[in-house]
Amino acid sequence: MQINVAQLLKQPVGATRQYELQEQLEPIDTDVLPVAPLEGTVHLLRTGRGVLVHLQGRTQVQIACSRCLEPYTTPVEINFQEEFFPTIDIHTGLPIAAPEEDKAAIIDGNHVLDLGEMVRQYLLLSLPMHPLCRQDCAGLCPNCGHNLNEGPCACPPEPVDSRWATLRELLHETPGGGRP
Repeated sequence: MQINVAQLLKQPVGATRQYELQEQLEPIDTDVLPVAPLEGTVHLLRTGRGVLVHLQGRTQVQIACSRCLEPYTTPVEINFQEEFFPTIDIHTGLPIAAPEEDKAAIIDGNHVLDLGEMVRQYLLLSLPMHPLCRQDCAGLCPNCGHNLNEGPCACPPEPVDSRWATLRELLHETPGGGRP
């Protein structure tokens, strides 16, 4: 996702450009695989120091369920605004000191703005914290590791700790005070 912004940098402050996105994404890491292109819009605004980028996009990624560890596909939306700074003055060709706070937000010496790293970072931030393949995912058996969504495992039932017996009896009482 590279955009040449040389002409925009020659424009006065406030000049804008807008582009439609339809980009194939590289795999983020071994746990996050994009399965659909990133679609959306990129709005560029010339600022006094560089170019303000506003990106709104959506895609689908394959991630692992946090309970059963099976891969599944989920939609992801990203929306960010970041200012990118040139490293070469467009009029003189002299180097410009780029801000130190974010090395991913620079415009290279050929006046190309690369959105790849920002998209990767915001895509990772947009992923669910505890992804679930479905709301009622049963997870894995803690003893044998069997996927409980595929049915019960062959493990024997857990022995009941006698210290919890009184609490278990309370669960079986009716609200009127008597037992069922």
